[in-house]
Amino acid sequence: MIKVLYSFNKNGFEAEYWSREIAAASNEKIVFFPFNHGVFLNPNRYLRAQLLDNLFFEKNESLLKLYQSIETKIDELKADVLLVDNCPPYHPEFLRNLKIYKALRIADGPISAYDRDFAYLHAYDHVLYHSPAYSREINMEDKLRYCGVKHADFWPLGSFDAMCDRTKSENNILDGYRDIDIIFVGALHLNKMPLLAKIKRVFGRKMVLFGLSDWKKNFYFNACFGFPGWVSPMPFDQYVAMYQRAKIGINIHNRGDYTVGSYRLFDLPANGVMQISDGGEFLSSFFRPDEEIVGYNDAEDLIGKIKLFLSNESARKQIALNGFRRVQKDYRISNLLYRLYEIFSRNLNNR
Repeated sequence: MIKVLYSFNKNGFEAEYWSREIAAASNEKIVFFPFNHGVFLNPNRYLRAQLLDNLFFEKNESLLKLYQSIETKIDELKADVLLVDNCPPYHPEFLRNLKIYKALRIADGPISAYDRDFAYLHAYDHVLYHSPAYSREINMEDKLRYCGVKHADFWPLGSFDAMCDRTKSENNILDGYRDIDIIFVGALHLNKMPLLAKIKRVFGRKMVLFGLSDWKKNFYFNACFGFPGWVSPMPFDQYVAMYQRAKIGINIHNRGDYTVGSYRLFDLPANGVMQISDGGEFLSSFFRPDEEIVGYNDAEDLIGKIKLFLSNESARKQIALNGFRRVQKDYRISNLLYRLYEIFSRNLNNR
């Protein structure tokens, strides 16, 4: 049996379902113990590696309390693996003396790689990356090897039970009334604005936008892009009901094809939404293009494909159903966590 202490940073509704579903994925071969490191110190204080180094040098009281707590937990559980996810708070000099197999899960790709991933790679025995994409010049696996990572494995994000309705099956996932033609739910990042604005202007009220935003970003979005619309926030516990009203979900990543692999990539098909996503050549690492998902190259291509599938209900529903089946088979969080048994046991045994 492998005991994994899963250290992550979440709050509120997310913290509840992360803790619940991580623990529930345990079985006779691998057992998970959720540990929310975000409750000890505001993650904004160590978003970048240099900020964490400053806190460590200053012997920050909250940081030291976290370190004492994780050491105590490791000893109490006799844990075999410390898996760190979501904004790592553990300084390499602290990890250096921690006698446990250490794994880092990186989930933002090149967007945060030089801020809070690459600076820590040497301190971990294993790195799990959520997407094979990295840049035009090199993929993520080769980049990690180039950085000297000992062991690296592709371990995608997935679908939490709390972000869909697990009582639905392939027989009834498409039965509900879907009155939203196009949906996008996500953070209103600056580099997503031009594409979102073009799509919104073309489809108007047929498209709804929700996500992480504030009045400043909304003002900028509308002032710069011709008043395409207001992006309203939506609590996590309302995502499922909204997704199950949608026909087509579009997926836009911060660096397009090179950051493909978000949770939205799995939330959409898990709720019976047909997905059109960027991702280019890397999209096939997650789903079968044109069967379980549809890719796009630019705004014009995306607009054309939205029009095509809004007018072809049978094709849209078939792709949505195929995507749902694939998530149920491969991308439920419980299934993904179980895969860690093979990933970790191989290297733990060699060790």
